[in-house]
Amino acid sequence: MENQEQHIINKGESVIAIKRLYKSFEDLHVLKGIDFNVFKGENVAVLGKSGSGKSVLIKIIVGLLKPDKGEVVVLGKDIDKLEGKELDALRLRIGFSFQSSALYDSMSVYENLAFPLTMNFKHLGKKEVDAAVMEALDAVGLTDKVRQMPSDLSGGQRKRTGIARTLILNPEIMLYDEPTSGLDPVTSSEINELINEVQKRYNTSSVIITHDLTCAKATGNRIAMLIDGKFLKIGTFNEVFDTKDEQVTKFYNYNFIQ
Repeated sequence: MENQEQHIINKGESVIAIKRLYKSFEDLHVLKGIDFNVFKGENVAVLGKSGSGKSVLIKIIVGLLKPDKGEVVVLGKDIDKLEGKELDALRLRIGFSFQSSALYDSMSVYENLAFPLTMNFKHLGKKEVDAAVMEALDAVGLTDKVRQMPSDLSGGQRKRTGIARTLILNPEIMLYDEPTSGLDPVTSSEINELINEVQKRYNTSSVIITHDLTCAKATGNRIAMLIDGKFLKIGTFNEVFDTKDEQVTKFYNYNFIQ
């Protein structure tokens, strides 16, 4: 697998631009004035311990939560100013891979993938839907599971199916929420490789929310270290962890030593 640090994106067009973002829940201050950019075609891994605000960040990016203060521009649109059809149209350009995979257990793999397609593009015929489903499943290596039910899939296969369901709409941005959570090391490595393959095959720009350093190192062109509501460091994996800052070294040691 290609080392992601060798695949540095030329900083050109910004597809996500966040300035001075604040978000609190009553007395709990989660995001404290962060600045964050994702450039076209790059993967950015956002690292932080549980409760650090990583998931809050991507929910704000996709418009599921409103910021208290700050500017969030996604694909040229100020997310806080969008409502109704405009927000729905933007969300069609963003793929959200949930930590739980969020599959419909009563639907087959085929039906899970076809559902968002037929809901959003009602003019498509069965042949077009079939082709799109098989293409998405091919991208994640699961064409042989098309008629299976989610209950018949392994944890890794469920993750892959969830990713395929987001890919079927050809998103420009992918948001991955803890993609390797609950998976064994071998399956986690396969998901990391898949994230990189999606980046290349679909030319996506991605935010990967994780507390798994192996995932961050394998997938992130850049790493953003979120500690106490702020990005402490942003750079390549080596740039972020080449430090004596205890807040960073403790996180590294917990993942790679303990």
